[in-house]
Amino acid sequence: MSTQRQVRHVLPAQRAVEGDGFVVRRPFPVPGVELVDPFLLLDQMGPVHHGPGEAVGTPEHPHRGFETVTYLLDGELEHRDSLGNHGVLGPGDTQWMTAGRGVLHKEGPTEGFLRDGGHLHGVQLWVNLPADSKMIPPAYQDLTADAVAVSEPAPGVTVRVVAGEAFGLVGPGTTHTPITYTHLSLAEGASASSAFPTDHNVLVYPLVGSVDVGGTTLAESELGVLGPGEVAEIAGAGPDGEVAEVLVLSGRPLNEPVARYGPFVMNTRQQLIEAIEDMQAGRLGT
Repeated sequence: MSTQRQVRHVLPAQRAVEGDGFVVRRPFPVPGVELVDPFLLLDQMGPVHHGPGEAVGTPEHPHRGFETVTYLLDGELEHRDSLGNHGVLGPGDTQWMTAGRGVLHKEGPTEGFLRDGGHLHGVQLWVNLPADSKMIPPAYQDLTADAVAVSEPAPGVTVRVVAGEAFGLVGPGTTHTPITYTHLSLAEGASASSAFPTDHNVLVYPLVGSVDVGGTTLAESELGVLGPGEVAEIAGAGPDGEVAEVLVLSGRPLNEPVARYGPFVMNTRQQLIEAIEDMQAGRLGT
């Protein structure tokens, strides 16, 4: 009989302000919890409604040594970078940016979304790169909504897998660090379960509504870090018939030293110094 994973820690998201002034909800990193290996950061953008001219983004900034995974539920986002890449995200789309040895980029609302306003809801995850991959060339995966693996295995359950193998599906995303990335939609009382590798950390984060995991209720924007086991079962818990939108992540810990400074995540302080020098010298591009 498979052992069920239980909630070991609950990390309520805290308010933070990023970029040109947009508010996010962040369960980690926060004081006392620097990362959940191999994940470095989780930010929830919205859900929020912007009036005309209200939407904001981020100014140009660098990254090195990790990956950013931006998944959009509602709204529109646009990105440009120092390699000449340009893309637009809509509902259900994912941008998977492997910063590797370094890239400058900026992201924000599209011209149309800024002009007209609208509903915005998305998530950005930072995934650490192993030491032997930190200086690989930068790369992108633009994963559109229709490329994501989707199923409805039971009434009131929709499963979308962006990367890895979970809930009976295999996502299209290619990973350098072994992880899975799933978005569940669960009606009240509906449930879904999946086996995960026993050496993975498993995270459950309700973006909308609340869920029950092994008898523990996680409210909206409360991150559950699950303990050891083989299977995680997640059930929609309302409130009042609301469909819960839930992010389920798993990843194999790297168990490597982490040295981080703002947008740089390396293994040693000397590597951070080199990253700053490269940025200042223009070696990350313009």
